[in-house]
Amino acid sequence: MSTILRTLRNLRKIGLKEYAHEMQYMGDTKAGTFIAKDNYGNKYYENQEQELPLRTRWVDYKDKEFDPSQIEPGWHAWMSYMVDKPPTQDPILQRQVRVWEPKEHRPTLTWSRSAYKPYSTVKNKYGAWTPVAKER
Repeated sequence: MSTILRTLRNLRKIGLKEYAHEMQYMGDTKAGTFIAKDNYGNKYYENQEQELPLRTRWVDYKDKEFDPSQIEPGWHAWMSYMVDKPPTQDPILQRQVRVWEPKEHRPTLTWSRSAYKPYSTVKNKYGAWTPVAKER
């Protein structure tokens, strides 16, 4: 949650349309410099003048139903302050997709109907108890 002064200052910097977009999808107003756009269409921003420590980098997801697994590994390292330079400026992170890496994004399916459910071939040790009532 931001202060009223910071909210008004960001409203003046980013404009009414972007202010409404950020309030709807992020719940907070942020103004900063655009860093880059990744392969999924997410936009990354940074603001060094922010008053809150470790809250100076953020992502604007392309999809409205976003999933944090939609952040690429290099961008995740930058977002969590493991590296100082974004992947567009770091020569180590500017690499091609390796053979063992997935070619396309697969969303995390946990807590969905498509989640992995293990299949057991072991017979249950205990059976369900069904109460039987005598006739009166």
